Amino acid sequence: MTRDRSGDVIVVGSGVIGLTTAVVLAESGRRVRIWTREPAEGTTSAVAGALWWPYSVEPLELARAWALESLSVYEELAARPQETGVRMVEGVLGGSRLDEQGPWAAARLPGLRASTPEEYAGTGLWARLPLIDMPVQLRWLRERFLRAGGTVEVRAVADLAEAEAAAPVVVNCTGLGARELVPDPAVRPVRGQLVIVENPGVRNWLVSTDAGAGTTTYLFPQPDRLVLGGTTDEDEWSLTPDPAVAARIVEQCARFWPAVARVRVLEHRVGLRPVRSAVRLEREVRSGGGVLVHNYGHGGAGVTVAWGCARVAAGLAFG
Repeated sequence: MTRDRSGDVIVVGSGVIGLTTAVVLAESGRRVRIWTREPAEGTTSAVAGALWWPYSVEPLELARAWALESLSVYEELAARPQETGVRMVEGVLGGSRLDEQGPWAAARLPGLRASTPEEYAGTGLWARLPLIDMPVQLRWLRERFLRAGGTVEVRAVADLAEAEAAAPVVVNCTGLGARELVPDPAVRPVRGQLVIVENPGVRNWLVSTDAGAGTTTYLFPQPDRLVLGGTTDEDEWSLTPDPAVAARIVEQCARFWPAVARVRVLEHRVGLRPVRSAVRLEREVRSGGGVLVHNYGHGGAGVTVAWGCARVAAGLAFG
């Protein structure tokens, strides 16, 4: 007797977008396999600073809706921070103004206000947002997926046709890999370098954007470390940390928290954000009758929009 394969899905990619999409599909009763070139810990998502905020992602209105849907999930997950890696933490978005935000912000983010001079020397917003410890979150997502009956196969995919031959529905969550795999030259890397240090007592996060200098400085306190950033190097592919850049990141962060200059460096990290002019979230019906759903191009906002995009992708897969 031939098994019914109509509910079979292969999700290609195991970053936060791929794992979240796989969880939504598996929990809806589908038989889901993840095909991934590397475990989640080796993906760009594992390097992310991971503050929830709809930053530099298009199309703006859709991205905002995806972000707000994701926010609701993260607020629930923040009740179990040690398990999920999600905490609600206060901090300042330097360089942002309250009147620049749409009505969505005030309606959905209670306590959002202009920062005081004591909190930030300049124009900024004080907010309480989800801050996600990505190694913990990725591990939790994978365990949730496995509990839902999913399986993970570590295998390189040279052509999406390989997955299409193995399942009637394929969801492409390959991020920057979509540049070659689709192929889609509109996807390009924006390199981000981070410095991980011992935390000298920083409790609130800070993002400071200097539009004139084209720089963004941030400090993200995690339970066992402090994440310092960062860079936005367009079309740069190198995954090798640059010592001069690392020194500059520490110097910039020390301007806001001087003790940072004296703490021990634990690690250097580099990630390549999969940037695209607009997120590609759409369905293709292939010539053989199979369905291919694309869910990639989220740039540095993958964590922010992950759950909203995952639910749309699941709907497209079986809509």
